[in-house]
Amino acid sequence: MVINMNVAVLGSGGGGCAAAFDFAAHGHKVNFFDFQEFKDNIAAASKNGGLTAEGDIKGYAKINYAGHDIKKALEGVNIIVAVGPAYSTKPFAEACKPHIKKGMTVIVCPSSCGGSIEFKKGIGKPVRDEDIVVAETNTLPYAVRVIEPAKVHVFLKLRGGLFLAAVPAKNTGRVLEMVRDVYPDMKPAKNIMQTTLQNGNPIIHPGISLCNVGLIERTHGDFYFYEDGVTPAVGRLVEAVDKERVAIAKRLGVNVLPDPELGMIQGYQMENNYNTSYSKAPGYKGIKAQSSLDYRYFNEDVGYGLIFMSRLGAQIGVPTPHMDSIITLVSTIMRRDYRGEQKRTMETLGLGGKSAEELDKLLA
Repeated sequence: MVINMNVAVLGSGGGGCAAAFDFAAHGHKVNFFDFQEFKDNIAAASKNGGLTAEGDIKGYAKINYAGHDIKKALEGVNIIVAVGPAYSTKPFAEACKPHIKKGMTVIVCPSSCGGSIEFKKGIGKPVRDEDIVVAETNTLPYAVRVIEPAKVHVFLKLRGGLFLAAVPAKNTGRVLEMVRDVYPDMKPAKNIMQTTLQNGNPIIHPGISLCNVGLIERTHGDFYFYEDGVTPAVGRLVEAVDKERVAIAKRLGVNVLPDPELGMIQGYQMENNYNTSYSKAPGYKGIKAQSSLDYRYFNEDVGYGLIFMSRLGAQIGVPTPHMDSIITLVSTIMRRDYRGEQKRTMETLGLGGKSAEELDKLLA
């Protein structure tokens, strides 16, 4: 384990604030960066000299630097933690490219389908380059909300169901040791196909949203997404999509848990089914639906997640009819060609056309 690391956390949403707080609370020197358009939490952290958390992790933690100067944020750091949605990975990487140095380590948190390769592409490095080791997690380690600038409520810090893989995977153990004090329960994944596929958001959000489009439009999200939005029929759709994901993972030789099983390990859910496991889940209680259909549950979880998984399935010979149907219907509803946009696919990552066996060798 590296003691007293210099850490740059990129991204100032709830997840980024929680990660920056957590690393700083564990004694690491933290620089906190985001782009100019995301200024509120950065400005407050700079003014306050740190971040505050309440809930599962709590207190005040001093931040070394909070600002919009990426060069200053990366000066002398051991590890870069890029925390944000799928569409943030490429801009973060491109901003880092002129300043990132040999020997630095990057964690993309969460993967959002091949985020580590997207980051490597953004800094101009090939997949198996080891000058700069890039890793990814399967999910955000926190259930968190910003409650005021530079202050978060952490409902849950995961103590299970959290995986990490580096690319190439032979470096996974070294990266895990670097963050062991902050994430003692984080486990090694076989490779980034496991972390990519062990992401439940594309499995649950699009199907539930699709089945509730009328209610979302009529009430502007004035209902509970899981408690009201998940019924036995809705759960059957989520289950069908999840089975396709697990089939893709099996063909790739990686172990991916069905979503309710993972949710139970993480502490979100209490039952192993696709109905009341969501509607009565303590970890999902009180979460309101999105106020508009133009939201990440479609734009990210379909536009990046399901598109990626569907194309991956086709590449390795695993049919995904339920994923494909959701993509088609959501594209019609949103008047967008998510397939044509190709925000992130095996092809855009430079992995198109490779067999399951070739991918296993490349990512090892």
